[in-house]
Amino acid sequence: MKYKRHYDVVIIGAGSVGMPAAFAMAKVGLSVLVLDRFASVGQGSNKAAIGGVRATHSDPAKIRLCLRSIEIISTWRETYGHDVEWRPGGYLFVAYTPREERTMKDLLEIQHRYGLNIDWHDAEGLLEIVPDLNQQGLIGGTYSPDDGHCSPLLLNRAFYDEARRHGAEFHLNERVVGFIKVGDRVRAVRTDKGDYTAGVVVNAAGPWAREVGAMLDFKHPVRPDCHEAGVSEPVAHFLDPMVVDIRPAPGSANLYFHQLASGQFTFNFTPDPLIWGEDKRETSAFLPQVARRMIKIMPRLSNLRVRRQWRGLYPMTPDGSPLVGWSHEVEGYLMAIGMCGQGVMLGPGLGELLSRMVTCRLTPEDQETLEILSPYRAFARQEALR
Repeated sequence: MKYKRHYDVVIIGAGSVGMPAAFAMAKVGLSVLVLDRFASVGQGSNKAAIGGVRATHSDPAKIRLCLRSIEIISTWRETYGHDVEWRPGGYLFVAYTPREERTMKDLLEIQHRYGLNIDWHDAEGLLEIVPDLNQQGLIGGTYSPDDGHCSPLLLNRAFYDEARRHGAEFHLNERVVGFIKVGDRVRAVRTDKGDYTAGVVVNAAGPWAREVGAMLDFKHPVRPDCHEAGVSEPVAHFLDPMVVDIRPAPGSANLYFHQLASGQFTFNFTPDPLIWGEDKRETSAFLPQVARRMIKIMPRLSNLRVRRQWRGLYPMTPDGSPLVGWSHEVEGYLMAIGMCGQGVMLGPGLGELLSRMVTCRLTPEDQETLEILSPYRAFARQEALR
């Protein structure tokens, strides 16, 4: 068998995880090839993201990874020169019922333990941060000022530019069709354009991770579900944080929206029940549902005009947290899958972790993170703020 070339690492997927991983690995001197089925980077789920970046989670591993992501993104322009439109407006979780109040207060202990800058504010304090919240029934909420948002497309492109500058190669519009194993070790990746040998193969294929894993006889518990989002016309800036309402409502399990530096609002919710599959056609039901919820939280938005809507795919796991780790069955196969719609915020921190895994430079904190995110865990807990 004649191979086209050997690489230290072949990464499958040029999205929110694959791009930071390529950069982190190329930066430490590894030879890296990134393969993607699309004609340019970030054309899978990445371009459908609305750009929120928060360390406000209930899972210690996600808190730790996203704190590092915020460090990377918030200093990116200063360090590398690209403007990724980072804005540190924070995340504000509102509580209008005792259920949400209890959930948020219970999470503060673990959030503080892992270094998250977050506090509970009563209704009066919350209105000082966001005066336009609906005051009726407002109990209070949590505010994490160091969280923020960026442009997913600009961030993805920034990682691409820096990865290439450090020697990473990209083969786009090239589909993985199989693998070549020797014994229990993956030796090469087969595409529709050739074969590439590799010391390590990283599955960072997002919604298509299960499809890639099946080529090695894995049944990864990752299923894509469909989420819609939208963006408004630009208006004068008056909102800094991402506002999140975790109350369930007919057709939706939560709501989140924020105002971009351009003045536009982006908004999204988790459908209830989830819509499984890969259908990315937008629906007529989304806008009426999301509009009612947004206006109920912030009546000032009642005259906001929507510019467009779209639909993207969330690669979901049974418990709402990613699957990260080495395969026990196939040597050299590394999983970084199931980001559950949080690839933009997890990706930069996760990319560095993956690089340390490949170069055997793990820290004790890394070991704890990987134990929590193990692909072989029992899925006994649910991430409360997924």
